[in-house]
Amino acid sequence: MTRPQTRTRTRLALLGFIAAVGVGACTPTVRLQVDPIQIYAKLDADVRVRLDKELQDLLVENPNLF
Repeated sequence: MTRPQTRTRTRLALLGFIAAVGVGACTPTVRLQVDPIQIYAKLDADVRVRLDKELQDLLVENPNLF
């Protein structure tokens, strides 16, 4: 191999590397931002009493449930 061919190959490899880096640097960036959601919930004591009553009725109907 002669010396000018080696320089040409080295230059082509360097140009290829620079082109690959340049194309890689131009890739788009996608960012997703989600705003926090605030949920206000008020549990009433009546709901708990009803659930307790339903659970007691269920246990009476199915004593082997648990």
